[in-house]
Amino acid sequence: MQINNEKYYINVGRAADLKDKKERIIYRAFEIFPGALVWITLIGMFVFSWLFPVIAAFFIIAFCAYWFARTIHFSSHLVSAYRKMKRNLEADWEKKLNELLPFADWKNIWHLVIFPAYKEDLKVVKGSFEALAKSSYPKDKIIAVLAIEERTGAQTREMAEKIKKEFGGKFFRFLITIHPEGTEGEIAGKGSNETWAGRQAKKEIIDPLKIPYENIVVSCLDADTQVYPQHFSCLTYYYLTEPMALKSSFQPIPFYFNNILEVPFFSRVVSSCNVFWQMMQQQRPEKLTTYSSHSMSFKALVEMDFWQTNVVSEDAGVFWKAFLFYDGDYQIVPIHYPLSMDSCLAKNTWGTIVNQYKQQRRWAWGSEGMPYLFFGFLKNKKISFGKKFRYAFLLTEAFWAWGTNALLIIFLGWLPLLLGGENFNATILSYNLPRMVQMIMTAALVGILACIIVNTLLFRLTPFRLSRRKTLFMLTQWIFLPVSLVIFGAIPAIEAQTRLMLGKYLGFFPTEKYRK
Repeated sequence: MQINNEKYYINVGRAADLKDKKERIIYRAFEIFPGALVWITLIGMFVFSWLFPVIAAFFIIAFCAYWFARTIHFSSHLVSAYRKMKRNLEADWEKKLNELLPFADWKNIWHLVIFPAYKEDLKVVKGSFEALAKSSYPKDKIIAVLAIEERTGAQTREMAEKIKKEFGGKFFRFLITIHPEGTEGEIAGKGSNETWAGRQAKKEIIDPLKIPYENIVVSCLDADTQVYPQHFSCLTYYYLTEPMALKSSFQPIPFYFNNILEVPFFSRVVSSCNVFWQMMQQQRPEKLTTYSSHSMSFKALVEMDFWQTNVVSEDAGVFWKAFLFYDGDYQIVPIHYPLSMDSCLAKNTWGTIVNQYKQQRRWAWGSEGMPYLFFGFLKNKKISFGKKFRYAFLLTEAFWAWGTNALLIIFLGWLPLLLGGENFNATILSYNLPRMVQMIMTAALVGILACIIVNTLLFRLTPFRLSRRKTLFMLTQWIFLPVSLVIFGAIPAIEAQTRLMLGKYLGFFPTEKYRK
């Protein structure tokens, strides 16, 4: 989609959206960059091990040392994030809100809660609305929207009407929106659905009631998202105490606990790794992007014309769009408070494997944010060079590491020995290389141990009570971690970035939500 103003670039989804040929070439080059960087690294790993084994060996040692330091660094963030989250779960947020009176009246804050749904089962969506109805925040300040797709047919509409019949009277307003099929310039997916829902809520509820936009916090939650009782009270406190609230997104910590005991062990490992990453990122807000379920000011959302409708990764995309729209004067505030979603589960094990892979590939498709941001940086002259460089580096490093690091860790230590030839294998360096790598990687297991301990502690925050046998099984499942990092980490990331490089664009894959 292209709009006729100086910030047309914030609505670009891919190179083809640009009319100017030179701009298309530049954007296309940016799309090629992530995949090219990954493939240069992987191919270079073999070439250097073959032609320059000594250089490769020293690189391997340096990389392993870097990974060890990175693991210890991440582990400390993980432990710190757990402590903050536990404190926030135990806090009395209504009491904290009342302490803000009369300087900030939390009773004037409304929450617009949007649940975009595709083909989710009634049981899944009902669980989300049950949790919302049990929220401690006053229900007369909650506007609930169930956003469904026209293309899903009568069955989804039936589900929506059943939800409305049961929960429609529990909130200030309950709205069902039906996103029309085949709208020009849109990608069928979450972004276009939630944008339609937001505009309809504005038109049918917010504007007629003249509710000030700055008094509304909008939360877009996946259809399987179950909020904890004090979620909106906690969110409101952060909103009222943040000086830049109108130019901030508020990010909770996603748990995948709704069906955690039902899913295969590999799905639990993948889900847990994602939880750990999000917890660590809460400690580094300068590196945090909006992910999955998040919240922001309705005023900001209206000013920048809602979410992107022509991208797959609309969650991170809305942050980058706001960052460019407000000339870099936009931030993410971590709230160190969890909400719970479903781990990947299909009707059989093979279906779960396929869906887990496709889900990871869709998340890795977030690399589409790199060309979007880089092109925006070229066009926006008001953002400082320091901010541009920092975000460009962080985004590049993150997606490069996603596609390469697991493979480098597992295979790199042995390649010079296999490809370096007799001359290299006769050196002391070749003799000591695998031993040094093994020693450093063994030390790095401290980080994995920290993850296992935190994962065990997290289960104490759930209603599940595990037997000793089940607890032992939960611990032994971490043996699968190296395989998981390759099959559900590096490979889908490489595929996603290669597709972007070749212009074979992905559509939005809605992960199946199955409950036993």
